[in-house]
Amino acid sequence: MDYFLCVIGMVMIIEGVPYFAAPSQMKGWMAKIMQMEPASLRRFGLVMMVAGLALVYMGRR
Repeated sequence: MDYFLCVIGMVMIIEGVPYFAAPSQMKGWMAKIMQMEPASLRRFGLVMMVAGLALVYMGRR
């Protein structure tokens, strides 16, 4: 459980960096995301999950 909490904490740090470093650009990116089709967002989410799973697999080998 400790390892899991560390991983979640690292994800939160990495996710927060763009909002801290470039808040005005993040607003623009969010506006573009809101205009995307749901199917495109779903595909992007799937690709990110598969990439994350591959990274976890390589890191645990």
